[in-house]
Amino acid sequence: MACQKFCVALLYCEFIYLITAFNLTYPIKLVCMPPNTTYDFLMPAGISKNTSNLKGHDEAFFEAKSNSSGTDYSNLLYKTTFHCCFWREEDKNCSVHAEGIEGKASVSTVNSLAFQQTGANWNIECWMKEDLKLFICYIEPLFKNSFKNYDLKAHLLYVLPDVLEESSLVPEMGSFQPVPCNCSAHGGCECHVSVPAAKLNDTLLMYLKITSAGMVFQSPLMSVQPMNIVKPDPPSGLHMEITDSGNLKIFWSSSTLVPFQLQYQVKYSENSTTSMREAYEIVSATSLLMGGVLPGSSYEVQVRSKRLDGPGIWSDWSTPLIFTTQDVLYFPPKILTSVGSNVSFHCIYKNGNKVLSSKKIVWWINLAEKIPESQYDAVGDHVSKVTLPNLNATRPRGRFTYDAVYCCSEHECHHRYAELYVLDVNIKILCETDGYLTKMTCRWSANAIPSLTGSTLQLRYHRNSLYCPDVPTIHSTSEAKDCHVQRDGFYECVFQPIFLLSGYTMWIRVNHSLGSLDSPPTCVVPDSMVKPLPPSNVKAEITVKTGLLKISWKKPIFPENNLQFQIRYGLNGKEIQWKMHEVYDAKSKSASLPVPDLCAVYAAQVRCKRMDGLGYWSDWSTPAYTVVTDIKVPIRGPEFWRIINEDITKKERNITLLWKPLLKHDSLCSVRRYVVKHNTSLKGTWSEDVGNHTNFTFQWTEQTHTITVLAFNSIGASFANFNLTFSQPISKVNIVQSLNAYPLNSSCVILSWMLSLSDYNLMYFILEWKILNEDSEIKWHRIPSSVKRYYIHDHFIPIDKYQFSLYPVFMEGVGKPKIINSFTQGDIEKLRNYTSIYVIVPIIISSLTLLLGTLLILHQRMKKLFWEDVPNPKNCSWAQGLNFQKSTDIL
Repeated sequence: MACQKFCVALLYCEFIYLITAFNLTYPIKLVCMPPNTTYDFLMPAGISKNTSNLKGHDEAFFEAKSNSSGTDYSNLLYKTTFHCCFWREEDKNCSVHAEGIEGKASVSTVNSLAFQQTGANWNIECWMKEDLKLFICYIEPLFKNSFKNYDLKAHLLYVLPDVLEESSLVPEMGSFQPVPCNCSAHGGCECHVSVPAAKLNDTLLMYLKITSAGMVFQSPLMSVQPMNIVKPDPPSGLHMEITDSGNLKIFWSSSTLVPFQLQYQVKYSENSTTSMREAYEIVSATSLLMGGVLPGSSYEVQVRSKRLDGPGIWSDWSTPLIFTTQDVLYFPPKILTSVGSNVSFHCIYKNGNKVLSSKKIVWWINLAEKIPESQYDAVGDHVSKVTLPNLNATRPRGRFTYDAVYCCSEHECHHRYAELYVLDVNIKILCETDGYLTKMTCRWSANAIPSLTGSTLQLRYHRNSLYCPDVPTIHSTSEAKDCHVQRDGFYECVFQPIFLLSGYTMWIRVNHSLGSLDSPPTCVVPDSMVKPLPPSNVKAEITVKTGLLKISWKKPIFPENNLQFQIRYGLNGKEIQWKMHEVYDAKSKSASLPVPDLCAVYAAQVRCKRMDGLGYWSDWSTPAYTVVTDIKVPIRGPEFWRIINEDITKKERNITLLWKPLLKHDSLCSVRRYVVKHNTSLKGTWSEDVGNHTNFTFQWTEQTHTITVLAFNSIGASFANFNLTFSQPISKVNIVQSLNAYPLNSSCVILSWMLSLSDYNLMYFILEWKILNEDSEIKWHRIPSSVKRYYIHDHFIPIDKYQFSLYPVFMEGVGKPKIINSFTQGDIEKLRNYTSIYVIVPIIISSLTLLLGTLLILHQRMKKLFWEDVPNPKNCSWAQGLNFQKSTDIL
C-alpha cells in the first residue's frame, strides 16, 4: 500500500491551469491521474478523493506493478497511462463534466511521458491574438517560491496537422517543433507560435517542457484550435457623454482586425452624495446607455470584449475611465452647427445639495442677452431645455471663438457655461477642366470658414454616371479627395482621370470632435468647366496700304465646341492701355483693327471660350508685337527754309536749305533719304540726293530758281511736297508795312504786323528770330497767310537783343522781309492797351446784345397793352363796321 501511494505520488501530475478552446470560455484545469486510485495527499479544489468518479472511462487505464524488491521507475514512466480531463471549478465531478462536453473533446489520453517529478503545479493560459497571426501561451508556477532560486527554462513543442502521417494517431516525437519561451525573473514564461492563416481552424498539438533546478517537467499532450481561443485587444476610445435626455452614454471603439462580431462586457460604478451603485452589462453594440445622470457624481467604467458567436476568450479590461459631473450640467456641453440651423441645450442646476426645479431656470447668452422664456421647455422636473432658432455665425471675440450659453437660477448664474460654435459653411467650390481634357482642378478658399481649433476640412464627392441631378444632394456613399493649401490661401484638389459627361456632386466637410458640418453641395460636369488652351501662333502686323492692325491666331485643338475669341491690344510700354475687341465667328482666324499711330509698336493677345458660354476664358496667349515698317510713301515732304550768303567781292550767292526731320505720322513710318529737286529756266530740272542730312547748300546763279525737297522711305517718295522759289524781282516786293514785337514774359513774345495790298498770291509767312549779340542759330516758323498776330514760345533773356524778320512767301517767290532789331518802344503800355482792346470789346458786344434783347421784350409788352384797349368787333355791337387800322393811320 505504501509503495502504491509512492508510485502514484511520483506519477501524479498534480494539476495544470489551462485556458484553451474546447467550447469553454473560462479558465480550465487539466488534471492527470491514474484510475481506481485513492489519494491520501491534498488534491486540487473540487476533485473528489473517491476513485469511483473515474470508473467507466475506457480511454484511460492504469496498471501499477510492484514487488518487495522495489519498483522500476523508468519502466513505469514509459508504460503507465494517465487519464486527463478538463473541468471547471464549479464542477465537482470530472466524469460528469467530461460527458457534458460535445463529444469527448475534453478527454485526452496521455502516454507515460508524464512529469518526472512531483510538485509540477503550473498555471497555463493560451490564446490567439486578434491579428490572427500569433499564438501565445503564458506559463506561471502556482507556487513561485519553489523556483525562485533556480534558473527556469521552458519550451513549447508543437506540431501542425500537415506534418502528421495519416497512419499515425499520435505524432512521433521528432515531428514536434520546439519554441523557446521567454522566462522572466519572476518565474513566468511566455511562448509565441506563428500560425499560418490557412491553419487557424486546424488542430494544433503541443506539450510543454520545463527545466528548473536540474529537474525536467513535461506536460501531457494537449490539442487546441487557434480560431476558438482568439483573445481580442481591450476596447479603445472609451468615453462618456450626457445625452439630450439627461442619461449617461458610454462609447468605445470596436476592433477592426478580428473577422467576427464581438460582444462586450461593461463594468461601471456610480458614486454620488446620495447613492452608490455598481453593475455589469453585456451588450453587442459599441455603446451603452446608463440611467439618468446626477450632478456632482463620479462614474467609473471599464469594458472588455469577446467573440459574439462561438468560443473565444475575454480580452483584458480596458483602462478605467472616470467621469465626474459638475454641479451644473449642460448636455450637450458643446454644439457645433451651421448658420441658419436650430439647436437646443439642456441643463440640470444643483445649488448646494438641492437640485433646482426646471421651471425656475433661466437662460442667458454671453451674460449679455437674456433668452426669451418662449424658447424654454421643461423636459422633466429638473431638466430645462432652451432652443436657439435660425442662428447667425459666431463672431470671434479675442481668443473666444464661441458663444457662451448660461443656465441660471432666478437670482444668479453659475460660472460654468455651454459652448455654441456656429460656422458659415457656404463655401463656393470652383472647378475647371484643363485644355487637354485630362484632369479637373477644384479650388476653394481656406479662409471661407473661421479657424476652429481641432477641426479639419475635407472635400467629399460623389460621381453620377451621367450629368448632374436637378437638385444636388449630399450622397450617403461619398469619397474623400486630397486637397492641398496653395500659396494664395486656396485649397486645390485634382481629379484625374475624369469622366467628361459625369456629374460630380461635391461639398466641403468640417470634421471636428463635436461633429461634422457639410457645406451646400454643388454639382459640376467636367465638359462644362473647360478652360481651353490659349490660341497659338499669334501674330500682329500693320498691313501695307490699308494701314490696319491685323492680328491672326490658330485655334486650339480642344475642346471641339465652337469658340469665341477676345482680342486685347495697345501701344507697347510699361503700362499698356488695353483695348478690347470681340470675335464671335468661330471660323475666324484673324481680325483687322484701325489704330491711330501706324508707326508705333503694338502688343496684342488673344484668348478663347466656348461659344455657348459654358466654361472659362483661356489664359491670354503669349503677346505678339508689331514691327515698325513703312506702310505707305510719306504723306508730304519736309518744310524747309533758306539762308542766303552773298559774297559781294565774288558776286556769288549761296543758298543753304534748312528743314526739319519728318515725324513718323508724316513719313509712314521712316525716312531713308532726302532728295533736293531743282528747276530753272536754263538748266531745266535735276535732282540731288542728300542722304539723311537736313541741310543742303547750292549756288544761286539764275534770276529764278525753284526748289522742292522730297522724302524717300522703303516704298517711295513723298506724295505732297513744299516748293520754294527764289526770284530776284520778287525779293523786292514789300507788302509788310509794320512789324511789332511785345514781350509777355521770358518765355513768350507777341508779334503783330500790318500788310498792304498786293497783286501776288501770298501763300504763307516765314518768321525768323535770333539773338543779335552772338552768332546764334536762326529759328523760324511757317505761319499761315491769314494770321496777323503770332505768339512765339521760346526762352527770351531781357538783357539780350533779338532780331525778328517776317518774310512774305508768294507762289512766285520770297518777298522783301520786314526786320526789327529790338522790342517796340513803349511796348508795355501798348501791350496793355493792346490787350485791353481784346478784353473790352467782348464786354461791349455782350452789353449791346443784352440791351437789344431788353428792347425786344419791352416792345412786345407795349404792343400787348395797346391792343388790350381796342374793343373786339365780334363782341361789341358798336364797334362792328369800324376800321381800326385806318383810324390808326390817321392818328
